Amino acid sequence: MLQNALRHALIGLLMITPALAAPTAEQRGKAYARANCARCHAIDRRSESPLKIAPPFRTLHQRYPIDTLEEALAEGIYTGHADMPAFELDPDQIHNLLSYLKALE
Repeated sequence: MLQNALRHALIGLLMITPALAAPTAEQRGKAYARANCARCHAIDRRSESPLKIAPPFRTLHQRYPIDTLEEALAEGIYTGHADMPAFELDPDQIHNLLSYLKALE
């Protein structure tokens, strides 16, 4: 009886472990920001942007409704200064990054 209970508990644990280990959209967005944006932008709630003209991600919602950035990210963000690279994100990257930006609001 105890052996069956342990077996069922182990099976249950094995079934939920992959779900617990999978990163969330917010976590994937943060990883994207760290890899692609942190050289210039502050991507957290406290630090200053390494490039002074680059707005901290935590303040973007004060400038733009975060949901309105989806189209710009899909079509490519191009700015007038040389330090900002042009880039386009795929739909999953957009979802992940917007999830992270919303978490910073």
